[in-house]
Amino acid sequence: MNNSIIADVFSFLSRLMDIHGENSFRTKSYSIAAFNIDKLPVELSTLPAEKIFAIKGIGEATGKKILEIIETGGLKILKEYLLKTPPEVVEMLNIKGLGPKKIAVIWKEMGIETLGELLYACNENRLLLYKGFGEKTQQSVKAAINFYLRSKGSYLYADIESFAYVLNQQLVTQFINEKIELTGAFKRQSPTIEMLEWVSTADRASLLEYFKSQSLTVAEESEQFTVFKSTDNISLKFYHACESDFGTILFHTTCSGSFLKAWKVMFPETEVYADEKKVFDAANVPYILPCLREKDSFLSKIADNSIPDIIQPGDIRGVIHSHSNWSDGINSIEEMAKGAIEMGFEYIVMSDHSKSAFYANGLKEEKIKEQHLYIDELNEKFWPFRIFKGIEADILSDGSLDYSNEVLATFDLVIASVHSNLKMTEEKAMLRLLGAIQNPYTTIIGHLTGRLLLSREGYPVDHEKIIRACVENNVVIELNAHPSRLDIDWSYIDSVLKMGAMISINPDAHSVDGFRHIKYGVLAAQKGGMESKHNLSSYDLKSLELYLEQKKSKRNP
Repeated sequence: MNNSIIADVFSFLSRLMDIHGENSFRTKSYSIAAFNIDKLPVELSTLPAEKIFAIKGIGEATGKKILEIIETGGLKILKEYLLKTPPEVVEMLNIKGLGPKKIAVIWKEMGIETLGELLYACNENRLLLYKGFGEKTQQSVKAAINFYLRSKGSYLYADIESFAYVLNQQLVTQFINEKIELTGAFKRQSPTIEMLEWVSTADRASLLEYFKSQSLTVAEESEQFTVFKSTDNISLKFYHACESDFGTILFHTTCSGSFLKAWKVMFPETEVYADEKKVFDAANVPYILPCLREKDSFLSKIADNSIPDIIQPGDIRGVIHSHSNWSDGINSIEEMAKGAIEMGFEYIVMSDHSKSAFYANGLKEEKIKEQHLYIDELNEKFWPFRIFKGIEADILSDGSLDYSNEVLATFDLVIASVHSNLKMTEEKAMLRLLGAIQNPYTTIIGHLTGRLLLSREGYPVDHEKIIRACVENNVVIELNAHPSRLDIDWSYIDSVLKMGAMISINPDAHSVDGFRHIKYGVLAAQKGGMESKHNLSSYDLKSLELYLEQKKSKRNP
């Protein structure tokens, strides 16, 4: 039971309680606990109870629940909320644009309990009758539901993780005397998931009986595995194991096909093992985290004895790339700063949209001056926390940015991103991106390909040329941590590191709640074998200030 799972249980509990209209202080405390637990440098499951209670930010009530999760694999209060919440109301948490407060209105005030009913209500403009649902929101919800229903069977990692962990909790509770562990693409932290997979010592008959009682159907079966389909069309694959070979099967199923093939060439297997770590002991190599078992090329690091100490959520020191209500964000700059301070960050970079993004209320020059004066006031108020003056500048069709150099010089940090005319040839995309990278005021190149996972293909780019240009121009490459983007793709991270470029894991937050997206950027970075020293948002405040000063001095010798 690792910290990530414990944090997800608290986060999920917080959102369910919000749906039920529970005390906001109580629900927020669980949300903050989830964030803090995810950042801890030590696994809670390895600590005695007294040390857990002694951790800053973990009170008695939270500590007791942590112990309950560790000891039982579940949380009684979470199960109680799940029992009194219609399943498709819980599923609404997967719909972009629907947070717990809106779901509460949909369920309790509109009397809607299924996604089909909600879609029908959108078609009749019923949402417009309720506070908090404007026409834009209604259209967004309608589009999100349509896409969600079309893409059943393929999910963003972030959209399915709550389902995976809740079901895992239920299985551990149901089969208390058996071994059950998540495996497959989900365990490897793949950005998109087509099937949830487990290895289990529970016999097939018991699994069939249990899932039949839950109205699941059998989609495929063999001696090695059984695949079930949930009522909402999620595929659940169970590999059948014995106590004696559980570890070997777990290892095999957490590896990608290419990784496992290369492993067997390097380390021919002669035995099976009950404990997965015994597989590594037998090969006389250190344990390799599941997230790193994707590329077979990673095995060369074993030979070089250079397995990276990969980045962790707690290594993120500040929030880079965030939007306020000055453009298209939800919260004020002050609220964003307070939220960042509350979560333990040292700084935040405000990067509202630039003037070309009229659809996002982008900032015209006079608004920039006004915002900068306001940020100066807030910096005096919140010292030693710092709010950096940033902008997400649009990259125009010719590769220039949409402000003059005189205006760009007033920012501490400039993120250059493509937001318009996304249907481009590689030649056109490269012209725009390279033009922006060569601009001396560009600090970070944002969401490199413009992709939206499971929704929109990114425009084609030559990654090697982009990375080389970033190295030559001292420009950082963003790993946009929004679960729908995760752009630059994790598979190019090793190339970025080899060529000497810097990455910045940024949440692209449009609200305080958006800070939690940092986690998904970290998960993607881990797959690429990235260490914190290669990440700009892992710099402490003084280091970032020095970095930006050096960038400025090179621009203006």
